[in-house]
Amino acid sequence: MKFKNLYVAAIAIGIFAVSSCKSSKSENIKEETAAVVSVMQSPNIVGVAAGNENFSTLVAAVKAANLVETLSSAGPFTVFAPTNAAFAKLPEGTVASLLEPANKATLTSILTHHVVAGKFDAAAVVAAIKANEGAFAITTVQGGTLVASLNGANVILTDENGNVATVVIADVAASNGLIHAIDSVVMPK
Repeated sequence: MKFKNLYVAAIAIGIFAVSSCKSSKSENIKEETAAVVSVMQSPNIVGVAAGNENFSTLVAAVKAANLVETLSSAGPFTVFAPTNAAFAKLPEGTVASLLEPANKATLTSILTHHVVAGKFDAAAVVAAIKANEGAFAITTVQGGTLVASLNGANVILTDENGNVATVVIADVAASNGLIHAIDSVVMPK
C-alpha cells in the first residue's frame, strides 16, 4: 500500500514538473511568435504595390504626384489600383503626359479618385451593393463618386463619366488598408 502511494506521488510530481516546463515553453513560444509577427507585419499600400510588378506604372504615378507619403500614412485606405494593363488601355501617350511635372494636379486628381478613406474588403463592398438594391455609391478621397455594382460575381466600378473597371484581384492586405486591383483606370468628372 505504501509502495502504491509512493508511486502515485511520484507520478503526480512528474506530471507537475512536466506541466510546469510546458507552461514555460508555451509562454516562450507565444513571445517569440509575437516578435516574429511584429517584424513580418505587411508593408503599407505603397510598399505592397512597389513589390508587385503589375503595379509599376501606378507606383511611378504615385511618386510623380508626390502621394507616397500620404499613401504610406496610417490610413486606413482602400485603393482601387489600376494594373499596368489598365494604364495600357489609355490612349497612347496619356501616361507619359500625366507623369510630366506640369500635369501633377491632373495626375493627383486621377490617382486620388481611386482611393477611399477607410478599409473596405470585398465582402463589405458586396454586402453594401446588395443592401442598396444592386448599386452602392462610394465617395473617393478626390471627392468624386464611383458606383460599385455586380456583374455576375465580379465587382465593377463605374465612374461619373460612364467608364467601367472590374475588380480583378480583391483584398490585397497592407498595414494601412487594402488594395483591390482593377482592369481599367477610372476618371474623375
